[in-house]
Amino acid sequence: MGFKSVYIPIGVGTFHLESAQALFDKSVEMLRGIDENVTCPSEMLLSIDKLQNYIAPLEADLAIVQNLTFANAAYISEVLHKFDCPVLLWTLREPVIDGTRLRLNSLTGAFSAGNTMREFGRKFEYVFGSPGEESVRSSVSSVIAAAKVMKAMKSLRLAQVGHTPQGFGFGRALDADMLKIFGVRLESIEARELIDKAKAFTDDEIGAYLDDASGRINGLDQTDSKNVSDFARLYKAYSDYVKENNIGALASRCWPDFFTAFGTPVCSVLGILNDLGIPSACEADAYGALSMYISSFLTGNSAFFGDPVSLDEGENTITFWHCGMAPCSLAREDTGACAGVHCNRKIGPTLEFGCRPEEKVTIFRIGRQAGGSFRIFAAKGRALDKPKQFYGTSAVIQTENDARNIIETAVKGGWEPHFAVAYGDIYDSISALGNMLGIPVEKF
Repeated sequence: MGFKSVYIPIGVGTFHLESAQALFDKSVEMLRGIDENVTCPSEMLLSIDKLQNYIAPLEADLAIVQNLTFANAAYISEVLHKFDCPVLLWTLREPVIDGTRLRLNSLTGAFSAGNTMREFGRKFEYVFGSPGEESVRSSVSSVIAAAKVMKAMKSLRLAQVGHTPQGFGFGRALDADMLKIFGVRLESIEARELIDKAKAFTDDEIGAYLDDASGRINGLDQTDSKNVSDFARLYKAYSDYVKENNIGALASRCWPDFFTAFGTPVCSVLGILNDLGIPSACEADAYGALSMYISSFLTGNSAFFGDPVSLDEGENTITFWHCGMAPCSLAREDTGACAGVHCNRKIGPTLEFGCRPEEKVTIFRIGRQAGGSFRIFAAKGRALDKPKQFYGTSAVIQTENDARNIIETAVKGGWEPHFAVAYGDIYDSISALGNMLGIPVEKF
């Protein structure tokens, strides 16, 4: 089922209908420019009967309720009775202030609707302004995007391959929590099951995977040939599992098993899966994988996943790094994604590169409070044009706010050491998503 947004323009016929009609037409045009499938009425809904008749046959994943003019609480009550979905309340700016009549009185209607939604215990998004304003278009776009990812998560199957390593319990998820809070189904499989599948593949069966990987990773032919073959076997095992079980995101155990029990790391496999549209985190961090999924969904780009490892107050930057499993598509153009060996275990292939620059990025994490409830980390910045900082993969992020303060506040606040770096500005959509899910967003 596709995403369904419904535009609900309410009002009464005693205000200046010429002004209301003009704004109705512009609103429809703007909304269809954002979401071509949005459902819009053929006329303004200027009575309870017209509202009821319009919404009666509809289903909605997002209700966009706009006060074209003042409307009393009975209107929003009908909407809340019909739809159990996120609501965006949209107030129009008064079009003319000339000492004569009040043309719309949209703002008073918004107070009436907001008061009623509070009584219903319903959270909602809010935007003020007219359809010609860029800030309005941006805000509405962000809310629609958040509602889309909220719906998408209800169809998401996230796989946790193996258990988190000792001391990494922050990434461990419960299937009940995933389903209740996010609507996500959590699948589980032991790492040894995929290792055993990988060991059983013949050279002929992995040929296509070797060819594909060689087109993505520079210098793969310089890695030990047995490790390259075993990497291709893992690539096929993970790909088959993802396809056969309709997996949309994945959190995989990596060390020590893939070094000790298999002899080849899984890092590069996870990097490629990210570029194939399966957001994949290492160290079995399920909430890291979910953060990557949301980041990728909202930007259309693969997300970086890593630890904050270095701070430079002079440049106001935080370096995010991991052993070598970033998406190949994020590699700098001058180097591309290169094959390497793991920085500690000295076994390959892992990925080696610095990430390409990007003018707008968002640092994002779904985290947990000490008592078990959830919270969201969000910070704005840009990815600088920097080479690889350490063995593995790295991204140097110049944060919009003070980098040192972000680090100190995050450490004192007990945040997890893994973060997604979304290649795009999803800050407002994250804020809206947090509100829709009832999860507080901490903005850094």
